[in-house]
Amino acid sequence: MKHFALIYDMVENFIERRKPYREAHLHLINDAHARGLIVMAGALGDPPDGGLLIFRADSPAPVDAWARADPYVTSGIVVGWKVRPWNVVIGAEPAAPQAL
Repeated sequence: MKHFALIYDMVENFIERRKPYREAHLHLINDAHARGLIVMAGALGDPPDGGLLIFRADSPAPVDAWARADPYVTSGIVVGWKVRPWNVVIGAEPAAPQAL
């Protein structure tokens, strides 16, 4: 399993505009977290203007599929997004042991 970062760019006034889609978005996140697909997720910025979701998967394909189904994406609340491989160096699940 590898880690992937899903990075979202949000619309202006994201906090107000997300309200109709928030419950469905959180349901999708909680379901993916319960299945072990999402490790952690949250908003970026104060006030939020983006999002960062960390996934564990064999390839970026399930991350891409998850994003395409996210109500924030399908509603246009997310104006741009990308999936990036993330090589964990230190933490609960590093990609490989590091030499000291």
